[in-house]
Amino acid sequence: MESKRQFSIILIKLFFIQYLSVLCAARNFDFFYFVLQWPGSYCDKAKSCCYPTTGKPAADFGIHGLWPNYNDGSYPSNCDPNAPFDQSQISDLRSSMQKNWPTLACPSGNGITFWSHEWEKHGTCSESVLNQHQYFQTALNLKNQINLLQALRTAGIVPDGSSYSLESIKDAIKEASGFSPWIECNVDESGNSQLYQIYLCVDTSASNFINCPVFPNGKKCGSQIEFPPF
Repeated sequence: MESKRQFSIILIKLFFIQYLSVLCAARNFDFFYFVLQWPGSYCDKAKSCCYPTTGKPAADFGIHGLWPNYNDGSYPSNCDPNAPFDQSQISDLRSSMQKNWPTLACPSGNGITFWSHEWEKHGTCSESVLNQHQYFQTALNLKNQINLLQALRTAGIVPDGSSYSLESIKDAIKEASGFSPWIECNVDESGNSQLYQIYLCVDTSASNFINCPVFPNGKKCGSQIEFPPF
């Protein structure tokens, strides 16, 4: 009987330690990267892309993710294995997510696999601030705060396959958002550098854009980059 009691105590302690480790991991971050992706560049590469089962997305920047990060450039991930993605939690957001957070991975999908990955890898590390519904709603709200495509168009930067200076792209986004972005490029089949992803930083409340404490180590761009059509 005594051995059973001791075994139960050990199990409780192990559970408590696991709970604390998850809680600490979820709380211990310094800011978010809010990452938006240009679909024309995702698709204009050797690996190509597949449109979602709902059809071709609009020619607009789509959400890639809202990622907790540390000031030293590293980041937490997969913080809570006990909080798997539950699509019933976002049923009221699904239409908006299909429009603003579309999947372009192959084979064609309905977005669930993509959103599940984003929640389980990144969203679980922000649980002290955002539950699952709030995580996705917040990302949608942030996208609504800044129209990147319009900001670029206003500066004469349009997705027609032309090349533009990296600085002009940064300046246009800073003019619209108030903050300097990080620009990530990829390359097309011909090896040309093209506008791929835009990173903006958000405070730990996930409410306000801020100056980035550190920029990521993504694929850097040349001084001139293409903005392909979609």
